[in-house]
Amino acid sequence: MTIRKRVSMLVFIDSCIVLFSIFLGQFLLNPLDNPLSSGTLIVSSIALFVAHHVLASYYGLYRKVWEYASINELSGIFKAVTFSILFVAFIQYTFRGGDVFIRALMITWMLHILLIGGSRLSWRLLRDSFMKTNTSKKKKTLIVGAGAAGSMVARQLVNNQEMAELDPILFVDDNPQMQGLEIYGLRVRGKVKNIPELVKKFNIDHIVLAIPSLSRQESTKLAKISVDTGVRTQMIPRMEDLMTGKVSVNDIRDVKIEDLLGREEVQLDMKVISANITGKTILVTGAGGSIGSEICRQVMRFNPKQLLLLGHGENSIYLIEQELRNVFGTDADLIPLIADVQDRARIFDIVDEFRPDVIYHAAAHKHVPLMEVNPMEAVKNNIFGTKNVAEAADTFAVGNFVMVSTDKAVNPPNVMGATKRFAEMIVQNLAKDSKTNFAAVRFGNVLGSRGSVVPLFKRQIAKGGPVTITDARMTRYFMTIPEASRLVIQAGTLANGGEVFVLDMGEPVKIVDLAKNLIRLSGYSDGEIEIRETGIRPGEKLFEELMNDSERQSEVVFPKIYVGKATPISKHELMFLLEKMTSLSGLELKEILVSTANRKNVELVVNGKSEVLL
Repeated sequence: MTIRKRVSMLVFIDSCIVLFSIFLGQFLLNPLDNPLSSGTLIVSSIALFVAHHVLASYYGLYRKVWEYASINELSGIFKAVTFSILFVAFIQYTFRGGDVFIRALMITWMLHILLIGGSRLSWRLLRDSFMKTNTSKKKKTLIVGAGAAGSMVARQLVNNQEMAELDPILFVDDNPQMQGLEIYGLRVRGKVKNIPELVKKFNIDHIVLAIPSLSRQESTKLAKISVDTGVRTQMIPRMEDLMTGKVSVNDIRDVKIEDLLGREEVQLDMKVISANITGKTILVTGAGGSIGSEICRQVMRFNPKQLLLLGHGENSIYLIEQELRNVFGTDADLIPLIADVQDRARIFDIVDEFRPDVIYHAAAHKHVPLMEVNPMEAVKNNIFGTKNVAEAADTFAVGNFVMVSTDKAVNPPNVMGATKRFAEMIVQNLAKDSKTNFAAVRFGNVLGSRGSVVPLFKRQIAKGGPVTITDARMTRYFMTIPEASRLVIQAGTLANGGEVFVLDMGEPVKIVDLAKNLIRLSGYSDGEIEIRETGIRPGEKLFEELMNDSERQSEVVFPKIYVGKATPISKHELMFLLEKMTSLSGLELKEILVSTANRKNVELVVNGKSEVLL
């Protein structure tokens, strides 16, 4: 219905009610009198008619959406009717020399309130009655949390049934004082621990978690209980997002695998980071990758003077540049640089031209099985690429250089991890005599990255399975991409030269449990999607480590950031090994890399001569 038709209909209804009320009031007091013979009554009815429409317009009674009427709307009706009657009383007082039909006006006032309010209420009742006949296809929904947020969710679902697919039927809440109460017609029928049995009892199809004030651990526990029922689970945003205005309570989203990690995100030292980035020129290598692109997003929040987006793939660099311009404006000083970190001359030219204040080096080959097959490519990109960027930073006196490393650099049995540990040693050696503050930052797997197992599992689930895992015993450390990137930036502000920072990754997660959770989050129950073991791939470990025993120390330099006591090899040994690498076979190359990373002696036969390289 158009607004013109709506207003016209309401004006007509109110006109009928106004005239009916005043004449009915007079009739109830004097049923034998002819109402049309009273000049006072005629004048009063005209005055009431005019006053009501003026005040109804003033209080917005014709603009309100009565399908969603509440106390505020009823308050408007009360004011409009009351002041209309008082105006009529004033007219009577003026024209009759102080004589006012008080009883008649009181009856008129009551009839007026009842009929005007009733007309609006019936509008809502008719709508609700109509919509209830159309709920059979909707999903029975359980709302967890009967507080302010849960009530808002319930009201939104109840009032927007024609648009929603959810039919709320009950609440659960751990507050004992809420048990048995009704909110918007929905009863609180139990506590969080009762969710599994309530899901079965009421054939629940959908769960909405509506307690934004919970801590991350409490929210994780609640999410696990709900997800384990096999019912699709959604949640409203967390309290900090609601308070900052990023989202509203109505922004319900699916529970993600990140919500099941139970990690409390660290609060960054914004003042120190701002001093390190604001107004500075920042270079990010691998800027189109998962970690590199997120570092770019985080850096832009601190208003750098210039952000250099360096990457080998033109499409990924184009996409991150366009994204940043859309978010931070077309005036943002973003320089897309297509370059390969293996191209030493190009890297030196870039650093010389732009003279960045900080370099975040995220460019690397990270796929373990692929690098087992292509060891020289891992060496060229992870070792010589890092060497090129780090030495350019040293040559042109860059203030800070932060290398993104990995937990696979600890006791590595594989080429990828060994090359990353080798890259750490290059950075540590340069730090000894450089004006640049060099540092490396280690962390484990990041959820949602292109190399993560999560996207693979999602694709397999979408196809109906099977979901393939290498070994049911395998565990990994996991962190979200935004948190890892923020901590990399924070660690960069702590560098004094040569540190290997280690991020606190929390407890390791079994890959098989990760697969089960993703299956449940996708709306499948246990057993509907097969989980199949395929065997450990070349170079993989069952368990990852963040530090080995010789590196371990308990000091925390910042919440969730440790400093490992990683000892590099000497510069002489390092250069000797770098020279030898280019002439080795794949098998020899892997042996020298792994032995060097694990600080073991290795003897190789090169050109018919036996050499102990370490």
